[in-house]
Amino acid sequence: MITVPQLPFERAHPVQLAAELRELQAAGAIHRVRTEVGDPAWLVTSHAEVQRLYDDDRLGLAHPHPETAARMHESTMFGRATPNFATEQSDHARKRDLLKPHFTPKRLGDLRPRVDALTAGLLDELRANGSPADLRTAVALPLPILVICELLGVPHEDREKFCGWTADVSNTGDRARSETGWRRVFGYCQQLVATKRREPGDDVISRVCATEGVSDDEAAHLSTGLLLAGYESVVSQIGLGALVLLAHPEQWRALAHNATLASNAVEETLRAARGAGVFPRYARTDLEIDGVTVQAGDLVLLSTGAANHDPSVFADPDRVDITRRAAGHLTFGHGARYCIGAPLARIELQAVFSQLASRFPTMRLAVGVEQLRLRTDMLFGGLVELPVRW
Repeated sequence: MITVPQLPFERAHPVQLAAELRELQAAGAIHRVRTEVGDPAWLVTSHAEVQRLYDDDRLGLAHPHPETAARMHESTMFGRATPNFATEQSDHARKRDLLKPHFTPKRLGDLRPRVDALTAGLLDELRANGSPADLRTAVALPLPILVICELLGVPHEDREKFCGWTADVSNTGDRARSETGWRRVFGYCQQLVATKRREPGDDVISRVCATEGVSDDEAAHLSTGLLLAGYESVVSQIGLGALVLLAHPEQWRALAHNATLASNAVEETLRAARGAGVFPRYARTDLEIDGVTVQAGDLVLLSTGAANHDPSVFADPDRVDITRRAAGHLTFGHGARYCIGAPLARIELQAVFSQLASRFPTMRLAVGVEQLRLRTDMLFGGLVELPVRW
């Protein structure tokens, strides 16, 4: 009897590829697995196939029968199929068309000085409070919410309110909690849209509301998606990226002594830190993946973690090297499904890593890597805490 592996795979190290995932990758590009909730799925592990399938319109997030489709986990985000099978591609194109004008290089470039200033303020508080400290609580948690509030025009006094709601939405083990969290975030965004209609400001939600043909409901859905995608994922990446650098002290020292390596450090940590990244897609028709026939309706999981550690693309993939050109990583997707907020995430990560290393060149982990705990019940994972000293 053949045993079908079940996700998630256990990892001995918080930022390394799970041994079981590495074995599957070495054996081929696609494998039968079971999801966290026990449903059947295909897991794609090669860089070439993951990249190709991200941009293949025969795959999508919708399913003709979403109520019976295989599920990845219990979160309302990526946990199950969406019901807009007939209109998914046009819906996706419209959403990107509405958001692209607000995520141009110029608009985000104008935001960079503010992100730098917010980061500097948090690091001032970190130094003032003294060593040791929890870097997740001090920097990784507050910075993304401050930035997303600035970008979207969310009142700062409301940020604590929806921080808890976004955590609920991202919970992968409790469906009721996730659904309740989503309703609360969406309800909040409905109220926010109504406010922006009456009192527009210089922010993304106000500009979306001012776009001809955008209804209140559509604006609220777009705002909800931006809040959810632009917060928890960046919290996770700041913590894991900092861990990657601190767990390799020679890399931290190199960055501290050479600020021009900040951009490279961001790309290498994006590649190296997402060892568990898996993104769901449903086959819209029968298709072949590396010689294997996938049937219409099947759940296909694209493992960016495995793709980013594919030795055929990244030499010695377990080695962390911030001089490496890691631009081919798939952390933000590829092609039509490339994350529209990727440039903003990069701005935040560059601000954090460059300022942290230059201001705290002697920073180091306060506990052994083996003592760090991962958030295993959250969509974007990340660390429970990141204790450091300097």
